[in-house]
Amino acid sequence: MSRIGRTPIPVPANVQVHWTENNLVTIKGPKGELSYQVDPALQLKLENGILSVARPSDSKEHKAKHGLYRTLINNMVVGVTNGYTKQLEIHGVGYRAVKVGENLVIQVGYSHPIEVQSPKGIVLNVDGVDPATKATKLSVSGIDKQLVGEVAATIRQIRKPEPYKGKGIRYVGEAVRRKAGKAGKVGGKKK
Repeated sequence: MSRIGRTPIPVPANVQVHWTENNLVTIKGPKGELSYQVDPALQLKLENGILSVARPSDSKEHKAKHGLYRTLINNMVVGVTNGYTKQLEIHGVGYRAVKVGENLVIQVGYSHPIEVQSPKGIVLNVDGVDPATKATKLSVSGIDKQLVGEVAATIRQIRKPEPYKGKGIRYVGEAVRRKAGKAGKVGGKKK
Protein backbone atom coordinates (compact mmCIF):
# COMPACT_ATOMS: atom_id res chain seq x y z
CA MET A 1 0.00 0.00 0.00
CA SER A 2 1.00 3.58 -0.55
CA ARG A 3 2.61 5.16 2.51
CA ILE A 4 1.09 8.52 1.67
CA GLY A 5 -2.33 7.10 0.82
CA ARG A 6 -2.72 5.08 4.01
CA THR A 7 -1.52 7.88 6.33
CA PRO A 8 -4.57 9.02 8.35
CA ILE A 9 -5.68 12.65 8.17
CA PRO A 10 -6.23 14.23 11.63
CA VAL A 11 -9.35 16.41 11.58
CA PRO A 12 -9.40 19.12 14.31
CA ALA A 13 -12.54 19.52 16.45
CA ASN A 14 -13.46 22.85 14.81
CA VAL A 15 -13.46 21.36 11.26
CA GLN A 16 -16.48 19.63 9.69
CA VAL A 17 -16.01 17.13 6.85
CA HIS A 18 -18.95 16.07 4.65
CA TRP A 19 -19.06 14.11 1.41
CA THR A 20 -21.81 13.00 -0.97
CA GLU A 21 -22.35 9.57 -2.54
CA ASN A 22 -20.23 10.52 -5.56
CA ASN A 23 -17.41 11.77 -3.24
CA LEU A 24 -17.82 15.55 -3.48
CA VAL A 25 -15.86 16.41 -0.31
CA THR A 26 -16.73 19.66 1.52
CA ILE A 27 -14.57 20.83 4.42
CA LYS A 28 -15.58 23.77 6.65
CA GLY A 29 -13.24 25.36 9.15
CA PRO A 30 -12.52 28.62 10.95
CA LYS A 31 -10.89 30.21 7.87
CA GLY A 32 -13.49 29.17 5.29
CA GLU A 33 -14.90 26.33 3.21
CA LEU A 34 -13.38 24.24 0.40
CA SER A 35 -14.90 21.58 -1.87
CA TYR A 36 -13.26 19.05 -4.16
CA GLN A 37 -14.51 16.17 -6.31
CA VAL A 38 -12.66 12.99 -5.26
CA ASP A 39 -12.64 9.90 -7.50
CA PRO A 40 -15.87 7.96 -6.70
CA ALA A 41 -13.95 4.65 -6.63
CA LEU A 42 -12.15 5.64 -3.41
CA GLN A 43 -13.83 5.15 -0.04
CA LEU A 44 -13.69 7.78 2.71
CA LYS A 45 -14.14 6.97 6.40
CA LEU A 46 -14.27 9.34 9.40
CA GLU A 47 -13.81 7.88 12.88
CA ASN A 48 -12.84 9.66 16.12
CA GLY A 49 -11.50 12.76 14.31
CA ILE A 50 -9.38 10.68 11.89
CA LEU A 51 -10.23 10.69 8.17
CA SER A 52 -8.89 7.82 6.07
CA VAL A 53 -8.95 7.12 2.34
CA ALA A 54 -9.10 3.52 1.05
CA ARG A 55 -8.76 2.20 -2.49
CA PRO A 56 -10.83 -0.68 -3.90
CA SER A 57 -8.00 -2.58 -5.61
CA ASP A 58 -4.25 -2.62 -6.19
CA SER A 59 -4.50 -1.59 -9.85
CA LYS A 60 -1.99 0.94 -11.10
CA GLU A 61 -4.69 3.59 -11.56
CA HIS A 62 -6.09 3.17 -8.03
CA LYS A 63 -2.61 3.22 -6.49
CA ALA A 64 -1.82 6.51 -8.25
CA LYS A 65 -5.08 8.16 -7.19
CA HIS A 66 -4.93 6.90 -3.60
CA GLY A 67 -1.97 9.07 -2.49
CA LEU A 68 -3.02 12.01 -4.67
CA TYR A 69 -6.52 12.41 -3.27
CA ARG A 70 -5.39 11.78 0.32
CA THR A 71 -2.88 14.63 -0.05
CA LEU A 72 -5.45 16.95 -1.65
CA ILE A 73 -7.93 16.32 1.20
CA ASN A 74 -5.17 16.87 3.79
CA ASN A 75 -4.23 20.17 2.09
CA MET A 76 -7.88 21.26 2.35
CA VAL A 77 -8.01 20.43 6.09
CA VAL A 78 -4.77 22.35 6.75
CA GLY A 79 -5.99 25.26 4.57
CA VAL A 80 -9.27 25.80 6.43
CA THR A 81 -7.52 25.59 9.83
CA ASN A 82 -4.18 27.41 9.32
CA GLY A 83 -4.17 28.73 5.74
CA TYR A 84 -1.18 28.95 3.39
CA THR A 85 1.28 31.78 2.72
CA LYS A 86 3.94 32.21 0.04
CA GLN A 87 6.56 34.93 0.56
CA LEU A 88 8.24 36.76 -2.33
CA GLU A 89 10.86 39.49 -2.48
CA ILE A 90 11.65 42.09 -5.14
CA HIS A 91 15.35 42.87 -5.70
CA GLY A 92 16.58 45.75 -7.83
CA VAL A 93 17.15 49.49 -7.78
CA GLY A 94 13.81 51.25 -8.32
CA TYR A 95 11.87 47.98 -8.17
CA ARG A 96 8.93 48.28 -5.78
CA ALA A 97 5.36 47.22 -5.06
CA VAL A 98 2.41 49.10 -3.56
CA LYS A 99 -0.95 47.76 -2.44
CA VAL A 100 -3.85 49.66 -4.01
CA GLY A 101 -7.17 48.45 -2.62
CA GLU A 102 -7.11 44.64 -2.88
CA ASN A 103 -4.62 44.66 -5.79
CA LEU A 104 -0.84 45.06 -6.09
CA VAL A 105 0.87 47.57 -8.36
CA ILE A 106 4.40 46.42 -9.18
CA GLN A 107 7.14 48.48 -10.85
CA VAL A 108 10.00 46.28 -12.03
CA GLY A 109 11.78 48.10 -14.83
CA TYR A 110 9.08 48.15 -17.49
CA SER A 111 7.81 51.39 -19.04
CA HIS A 112 4.53 50.96 -17.13
CA PRO A 113 3.50 49.63 -13.72
CA ILE A 114 1.90 46.17 -13.67
CA GLU A 115 -1.30 45.65 -11.69
CA VAL A 116 -1.88 42.21 -10.18
CA GLN A 117 -5.54 41.53 -9.41
CA SER A 118 -6.30 39.54 -6.27
CA PRO A 119 -8.46 36.47 -7.06
CA LYS A 120 -11.34 35.59 -4.73
CA GLY A 121 -9.99 33.99 -1.55
CA ILE A 122 -6.43 35.37 -1.94
CA VAL A 123 -4.94 38.23 0.10
CA LEU A 124 -1.94 40.09 -1.33
CA ASN A 125 0.21 42.16 1.06
CA VAL A 126 3.33 44.31 0.90
CA ASP A 127 5.28 43.49 4.07
CA GLY A 128 7.79 46.34 3.77
CA VAL A 129 11.47 46.59 2.90
CA ASP A 130 14.14 44.35 4.43
CA PRO A 131 16.89 46.72 5.68
CA ALA A 132 19.68 44.17 5.19
CA THR A 133 18.98 43.25 1.55
CA LYS A 134 16.90 46.32 0.59
CA ALA A 135 14.36 43.96 -0.97
CA THR A 136 10.61 44.63 -0.92
CA LYS A 137 8.77 41.72 0.73
CA LEU A 138 5.41 40.48 -0.57
CA SER A 139 3.09 37.78 0.77
CA VAL A 140 0.32 35.79 -0.91
CA SER A 141 -2.13 34.17 1.56
CA GLY A 142 -5.24 32.03 1.28
CA ILE A 143 -6.84 28.73 2.21
CA ASP A 144 -6.42 26.97 -1.17
CA LYS A 145 -2.81 25.74 -1.47
CA GLN A 146 -2.98 25.34 -5.25
CA LEU A 147 -4.37 28.84 -5.82
CA VAL A 148 -1.82 30.47 -3.46
CA GLY A 149 1.04 28.77 -5.33
CA GLU A 150 -0.41 29.71 -8.71
CA VAL A 151 -0.80 33.42 -7.82
CA ALA A 152 2.73 33.52 -6.34
CA ALA A 153 4.13 31.92 -9.52
CA THR A 154 2.24 34.44 -11.68
CA ILE A 155 3.72 37.35 -9.69
CA ARG A 156 7.23 35.85 -9.97
CA GLN A 157 6.71 35.43 -13.74
CA ILE A 158 6.32 39.23 -14.16
CA ARG A 159 10.11 39.65 -13.79
CA LYS A 160 12.10 36.49 -13.09
CA PRO A 161 15.46 37.00 -11.34
CA GLU A 162 18.20 37.55 -13.90
CA PRO A 163 21.52 35.69 -13.46
CA TYR A 164 24.00 38.63 -13.60
CA LYS A 165 22.84 41.02 -10.87
CA GLY A 166 20.00 38.96 -9.38
CA LYS A 167 17.38 41.65 -10.07
CA GLY A 168 13.76 40.55 -10.24
CA ILE A 169 11.06 38.83 -8.19
CA ARG A 170 11.93 35.62 -6.32
CA TYR A 171 10.64 33.46 -3.51
CA VAL A 172 12.12 34.10 -0.06
CA GLY A 173 15.07 31.75 0.33
CA GLU A 174 15.28 30.95 -3.40
CA ALA A 175 18.87 30.55 -4.58
CA VAL A 176 19.46 32.44 -7.82
CA ARG A 177 22.26 30.94 -9.86
CA ARG A 178 24.64 33.79 -10.64
CA LYS A 179 26.88 34.05 -13.68
CA ALA A 180 30.15 35.94 -14.04
CA GLY A 181 29.94 39.06 -16.13
CA LYS A 182 31.94 39.70 -19.27
CA ALA A 183 35.65 39.39 -18.50
CA GLY A 184 37.69 42.51 -19.15
CA LYS A 185 40.99 42.51 -21.05
CA VAL A 186 43.92 41.38 -18.94
CA GLY A 187 47.14 43.38 -19.21
CA GLY A 188 47.86 46.74 -20.79
CA LYS A 189 47.39 48.03 -24.33
CA LYS A 190 49.71 46.66 -26.99
CA LYS A 191 51.45 49.19 -29.16
